[in-house]
Amino acid sequence: MSVVKSSLSEADLKVVGEALQGALADLVDLGLTAKQVHWNVVGPRFRSIHLQLDEVVTSARAHQDTVAERASAIGVTPDGRAATVAAQSAISEVKSGWIKDTDAVQTMVDALQAVITRMRERVEATDEPDPITQDLLIAVTGDLEKHAWMFQAESASGG
Repeated sequence: MSVVKSSLSEADLKVVGEALQGALADLVDLGLTAKQVHWNVVGPRFRSIHLQLDEVVTSARAHQDTVAERASAIGVTPDGRAATVAAQSAISEVKSGWIKDTDAVQTMVDALQAVITRMRERVEATDEPDPITQDLLIAVTGDLEKHAWMFQAESASGG
């Protein structure tokens, strides 16, 4: 049963729906990953990384809501349940226990890069079927790339 009808064709709706669902799963997991690292980071740069992780969580949560609402607006039911997110996310599992500040930064660089790679694929996939969704995904990707840059700069040795 579809309560909301889309102006997109069935074929386009399938492509766009899959892109939005994949983005949602990655964004939910990104927020959870950042929060897990946030709770367990230790080391000399604890405070700055701790605060930086909260920025990622806030961003991921805002974007996941925007993505889910876009899916709903075109008649696709978003699925942010834990089992769905775990099955669909591109992010590797975070190790348990305390996480050294340098490892925390690398964990976030890896997580962000995994999500950004797939976001760019979704941007490309939605170009023809739905430029509105594509525009939304471009904005999300730009924000994620800013976070990735900041974590990469955090781990740079200079020179």
